[in-house]
Amino acid sequence: MNDFFTLLSPALFAFAFAVTLLGGFVKGAVGFAMPLVMISGMGILIEPELVVAGIILPILVSNGLQVARAGLGKARDAVSEHWRYITLVCVMIMISAQFLRSIPTDTMFVVLGVPVVVLCAVQLAGWRPRIGPAMRRPFEIGAGLLSGTLGGLAGTWGPPTVLYLLALNTPRDRQMAIQGVIYGLGSVMLFLGHLRSGVLNGQTLPLSMALLAPALLGMWLGFKLGDRFDQDRFRRVTLWVLVIAGVNLIRRGMMG
Repeated sequence: MNDFFTLLSPALFAFAFAVTLLGGFVKGAVGFAMPLVMISGMGILIEPELVVAGIILPILVSNGLQVARAGLGKARDAVSEHWRYITLVCVMIMISAQFLRSIPTDTMFVVLGVPVVVLCAVQLAGWRPRIGPAMRRPFEIGAGLLSGTLGGLAGTWGPPTVLYLLALNTPRDRQMAIQGVIYGLGSVMLFLGHLRSGVLNGQTLPLSMALLAPALLGMWLGFKLGDRFDQDRFRRVTLWVLVIAGVNLIRRGMMG
């Protein structure tokens, strides 16, 4: 336990626990944004590399549960249709993860903050890209490279994936199955990539393991309580809070 608190004081761990509980609740209630909540929230007080290490196992386990709920049959169909995108996301997560430790701390705050702000603002604006059949393959390649790079550096390949599927006019039920596969395989690559990069190590792994409990408890509460309030309003409020938190991360990076 003493070794554990060499990374975070008890007060900071309690803060990380509370942020993760909130992230799990949001994911359970409206089905998105746990990594964004954890990154933008924990990044207020905790160093970026430690934030990325902390989110890895909660992302891996929660996405595994999502894949299991979707069913293996739908998963196979998703892989056969979107194998290029899935492959690029997985490869780029592994590659970009290796560069995280070489990025200066101030720059890393910006790397974490910019995707949060941009991706949440896009969702708030309701922008839905449209891609015709002729441009599908170039778009698929470009989107896969971008999503995987963001995934390896900041753990956030979910929102770009949603935009990719919206651009292809994917039906909602099929979209959820595809997202489960991409999130599940991507989280495995994030885990492996940061084992290799050294971000997830003997010191940081216990933190990530400890944050599993609030993540899963939050998801359970979100499943139970999510239908008791206006989900669209809750979703928009969450996105606005994330925008503000993301701007604060950028401020920290710019001001040093």
